Amino acid sequence: MAAAAAATAPSRKTETYTDTKRRDDVRGANIAAARAVADAVRTSLGPRGMDKMISSGDQAQEVIITNDGATILSRMALLQPAARMLAELSRSQDAAAGDGTTTVVVLAGSLLRRAQSLLSAGAHPTAAADALHRLATRAVEILHAMAIPIELSDRESLVKSASTALNSKVVSQYSTLLSPLAVDAALSVVDPAHPDLLDLRDIRIVKKLGGTVDDTELVRGLIFDKKASHAAGGPSRVENAKIAVIQFQISPPKTDIEQSVIVSDYAQMDRILREERNYILGMVKKIKAAGCNVLLIQKSILRDAVTDLSLHYLAKAKILVVKDVERDEIEFITKTLNCLPIANIEHFRTDKLGYADVVEEISVGEGKVVKITGIRDMGRTATVLVRGSNQLVIDEAERSLHDALCVIRYNLSYVEIIIQCYIHNCF
Repeated sequence: MAAAAAATAPSRKTETYTDTKRRDDVRGANIAAARAVADAVRTSLGPRGMDKMISSGDQAQEVIITNDGATILSRMALLQPAARMLAELSRSQDAAAGDGTTTVVVLAGSLLRRAQSLLSAGAHPTAAADALHRLATRAVEILHAMAIPIELSDRESLVKSASTALNSKVVSQYSTLLSPLAVDAALSVVDPAHPDLLDLRDIRIVKKLGGTVDDTELVRGLIFDKKASHAAGGPSRVENAKIAVIQFQISPPKTDIEQSVIVSDYAQMDRILREERNYILGMVKKIKAAGCNVLLIQKSILRDAVTDLSLHYLAKAKILVVKDVERDEIEFITKTLNCLPIANIEHFRTDKLGYADVVEEISVGEGKVVKITGIRDMGRTATVLVRGSNQLVIDEAERSLHDALCVIRYNLSYVEIIIQCYIHNCF
């Protein structure tokens, strides 16, 4: 009877309640953090954008004034993952195109704002993401339809494109100078047969304090931001220069391990000094015998690259010396001079030298630089000497010039120019 009563009892359905409030709160917090980053850089977008003054929190108290999106976001201490993703987005844009670092962040923030309204209306996040993917594909099609084909010889279009990139920078008033300079620098290093292989590492930017941005110039040669070493009375100007780039030291050798040698006999001390003089003098004679009259010496970390004694002998041989050349500059220098670096004195030969009309030390601003011009069989490189009245202006001019060069490289790579317009009023 109990079994019959149980069989006739109505079946009950188990109802479950799913709490989605926490999930929605996390999604909303991510969108809010990303939008906060976009709003922070929104006011620096476009030709009417305002510059940001960024002060580092360390003891150095470094101050930067810029409106470059990648620079601003790289200086922000972001902890929220979604906010850091927008900073990575700006950094990726800077690596891919060099310009538009602020625009991509503002666009991402506006799209997130629209996506949040869709989510609030009950749309599924996957549906919103699929719609954004279709939107991106359609936007690319429209931009390619608006694009204008460009030829490598169309210098005027390249200058206009570079000017557009500079119009929103701190140094926008100098765009008439920097835009043609950037185009000329890019065209001087690009291979006409392969314009898509433009390497910006072939364009070296040297910053020198003093003067104004109007004094910025493109140098068909090399500039070293250091003085020639003429402590022993060496030359400061050499014509018909034969230049060697060496990676060895013109100084007495040292032991491989740290040792202390005690010499108590004055005769032995004189012998050691005499052997050092003969060792250095032999190296200088070999350098002079090869016809070299300009020496570029790589900076050494093991021992002094040159000593006062070696500088004295080199000055007697009328050889101009530029020391402490950084290791990462050797490849650019040898490519420009069309020569080979020399790693050992036994390999010092005439066929490894570079040739130039003039190597001279000149005064620029508050200091001096070494300038090499008239290089024979010069490689596809260029040097830009950036001038400015203070370090903040020089740094911003360098960043702006880099953005203009990246825009030119992008245009040469894709052989088309997208019609550019100011979109900051759309958001």
